[in-house]
Amino acid sequence: MKARYQYRFYPTDQQQQSLARLFGCVRVVYNDALAICKQSQKKPKSPELQKIVITQAKQTERRAWLSEVSNIPLQQSVADLEIAFKNFFDDCKGKRKGRKAGYPKFKKRTNRQSARFRIGGFSIKGEGVYLAKIGVVKPIWSRELPANPSSVTVIKDCANRYFLSFVVDIEPINVNAKNQSIGIDLGIKTFAVMSNGDQAFSPDYKKLDRKIRKLQRKLARQQKDSRRRNKIRIQIAKLHNQIADPRKDFLHKLSTKVVSENQTIVLEDLNVSGMVKNRKLSRAISQQGWREFRILVEAKSEKYGRKFVVISRWEPTSQICSDCGYKWGKIDLSIRSILCLNCGTEQNRDDNASVNIEMVGMGHRHDLKCTSRQSKTTSVASVIEA
Repeated sequence: MKARYQYRFYPTDQQQQSLARLFGCVRVVYNDALAICKQSQKKPKSPELQKIVITQAKQTERRAWLSEVSNIPLQQSVADLEIAFKNFFDDCKGKRKGRKAGYPKFKKRTNRQSARFRIGGFSIKGEGVYLAKIGVVKPIWSRELPANPSSVTVIKDCANRYFLSFVVDIEPINVNAKNQSIGIDLGIKTFAVMSNGDQAFSPDYKKLDRKIRKLQRKLARQQKDSRRRNKIRIQIAKLHNQIADPRKDFLHKLSTKVVSENQTIVLEDLNVSGMVKNRKLSRAISQQGWREFRILVEAKSEKYGRKFVVISRWEPTSQICSDCGYKWGKIDLSIRSILCLNCGTEQNRDDNASVNIEMVGMGHRHDLKCTSRQSKTTSVASVIEA
């Protein structure tokens, strides 16, 4: 299986100019190829596009500067466009799973920039990495590469940070699991409630979020393409990284712990696109990273040889008592603790849901002969007061 290893590096001023030239050429080749595809009645194939936007374009005065950079990233840019179209067509035909892929869009200068080198365009020399027509860059090796990489992608994010992303082949890791299975209920105040009683709390993003909203209002008043607007745009990008980096670190550590300790991991298929339509909770839901956590758990389950199960979103995990299987029906989000009127057990809403998620994922369901109550469920406080 393939894995990605990413390292940050700090290029010199001359290397920054060379990388800026490379990113610009890659972006122009991609946009030229996309423009040709839009004008054509039938989409040309990748070899034909490479001949038009690279080989023939270099012979013209308008695109003669494409010869100043390596040819490999330009070819990979056209290959990326081919993959983007393939994902779009497969999604239209229903052959593709996962997030919906839209029609390819033109690349912008202010967005994230990248250029990919395959074997022949880069080589590792000691502590540095040689890139064709760029020179030797020295990344910060936070960990060793497990094998020789098959490709490397040079990335410049919106906050002007530079990264090297290597693709390597790794072998599955055999680690004995401590527990047989675990169910995880994802939430906002408590990010994850486990069926074994553990809880995980995500970092607090409120202060940084307020700063971003303040700068975004300031950015909306600036003149387009002005120097001050560009300065504020970079400040906003840096604040977004201060949110994204701790979140990514938290999700990686939590997913690694969950996958390494349990043989079967059960999650619930959440309708996030529908939940973010709630104006009061949309910002908090978007900042949690539930989808990213699911992707990490699924990928690491394959790496560690674990079983990953996703149950249907229509399973009434928060409407059934995990002890006796009594169905009390829908309850309001403000009710966090429930007293089961059938067995008399006081159930925490999230703990009860995580246990039910594990039971459904493992195929152990309660006896459905338990009759459900038609009246509205009351909280524990209301029952005690009565």
